[in-house]
Amino acid sequence: MTHTQQREGELRAAARHFDRRRFLTVTGAAAALAFAVNLPAAGAASAAELNPARITENPFTLGVASGDPLPRSVVLWTRLAPRPFEPDSGLPRERVAVHWELAHDERFGRTVRRGKVTAHPEYQHSVHVEIDQLDSDRVYFYRFRAGDWTSPVGRTRTAPAAGARISELTLAAVSCQAYHDGYFTAYGHLAQEDVDVVFHLGDYLYEYAVNATGGARAYTYRRLPAVFNRETITLEDYRLRYALYKSDPDLQAAHAAHPFVVTWDDHETENNYAGEIPENDVPPEEFLLRRAAAYRAYWENQPLRRPQQPEGPDMRLYRRLRFGRLAQFDILDTRQYRSNQAYGDGWQVPGPESEDPSRTMTGATQERWLLDGWHDSRALWNVLPQQVVFAERRNVPTADFKLSMDSWDGYPASRQRLLDGAAAAGVENLMVLTGDVHVGYGLDIKADHRDPASRTLGTEIVATSIASGKDGADRPANYDALTQANPHMKFYNGRRGYVTVALGLDSARADFRTVSAVTTPGAPVVTAGSYVTEAGNPGLKPA
Repeated sequence: MTHTQQREGELRAAARHFDRRRFLTVTGAAAALAFAVNLPAAGAASAAELNPARITENPFTLGVASGDPLPRSVVLWTRLAPRPFEPDSGLPRERVAVHWELAHDERFGRTVRRGKVTAHPEYQHSVHVEIDQLDSDRVYFYRFRAGDWTSPVGRTRTAPAAGARISELTLAAVSCQAYHDGYFTAYGHLAQEDVDVVFHLGDYLYEYAVNATGGARAYTYRRLPAVFNRETITLEDYRLRYALYKSDPDLQAAHAAHPFVVTWDDHETENNYAGEIPENDVPPEEFLLRRAAAYRAYWENQPLRRPQQPEGPDMRLYRRLRFGRLAQFDILDTRQYRSNQAYGDGWQVPGPESEDPSRTMTGATQERWLLDGWHDSRALWNVLPQQVVFAERRNVPTADFKLSMDSWDGYPASRQRLLDGAAAAGVENLMVLTGDVHVGYGLDIKADHRDPASRTLGTEIVATSIASGKDGADRPANYDALTQANPHMKFYNGRRGYVTVALGLDSARADFRTVSAVTTPGAPVVTAGSYVTEAGNPGLKPA
């Protein structure tokens, strides 16, 4: 019996005892996941504390990170892992005291705050430090210490005050980093960019197996352990996969250089799952156990705040950040609450099933939260960081075109409700940030995508992948078909990289930054295209 078969058997055995209603209770979820997902005990029953002298190897092998900047607060993250490719990360199941320090300078000559936090074994010795009462719109440096070991130094910054009249903000958007498809070279370049915040739009890791030579990385000087050469199913699997990804030096450099705002797509759990419905034909209860493990590992390994901590198979990831009066960011979760893909998923001819008005991408609660937030917004730019392509995208310029049922094209009524809500709220400068498709797009969002003369309602900036899809090409094979079929598509490039967006008072500028190769390390970065959209006059034009 393979490891995967054994772990699937364990999931099925546990799932037989728990229906959805019971699973959603904290006690039910904790019981169902007792073999893998447990919480730190309180008082005398808690794990013993580790003598720091017993940490004889560097525990900061996975680097440091920060995220979700607020005007006077930021969250810091690290995870202790002296031996990250082992199930226990090289630490006993004991609590570890971790000291943290925040300063105005990277030499820590002007320390602002310091404190101590506990790294619990139940959370795989990850820590999330939420520091409050800081200065707004200010750069800080941070580091951790455990025993005699000190972490790398990270750089972060707080958001501007709520009513601040700032004139510019530069963000980066990234997505889709399949380790087995290539090096994270783009992250090394992003670490050197002057950006205020990075939005990760999903597929931070992939559930697929990574062989001993790292897939397309084709290692000749190292071999990866066999624990990675299987699909992620259990909590242990997901934790180990995060360890592999976070061991990448370029990813570590980007996290250390900039605060990240993260949201997931599908591969952090399983390809193209929809709500409680898995891609594969397994019982829903079994999939919920897998989802609980995936969500737990995601929270453990990202710079997220306490409200995002999951309960069983559920985790509220959608949330709102404001940067003065310049920008409001409404970060969406388009996986956890969506209706199942129509017509069996994939590219299909649209019809009554996909156009059913009851279908939802966001779920009713998240949709209302978004529309209410737009009504209350006083920001010049309302930006929607989310996962899958929002604007219509036909595959061919003929009447027999198909649309992707996994994107918003498979949920057109849900998309229309958002556009109607934005109009009702008076949102004039709507910008959607998207990942998922492993290419860079610049798209105008039209009132009627099938009428090029119809009103432009906003812009969509699609960030290409960091590594997924291997090297790619400047002009993919379907370039002519897509650009002819979609006249609102102003830019299309199939290389790897990221996008930076500079938001200003008069306009926003998107620079699509790409690298020529990821199957070999060290490729330089270039700007494949630059586009602007004017405030009050949506629509992309070459810069």
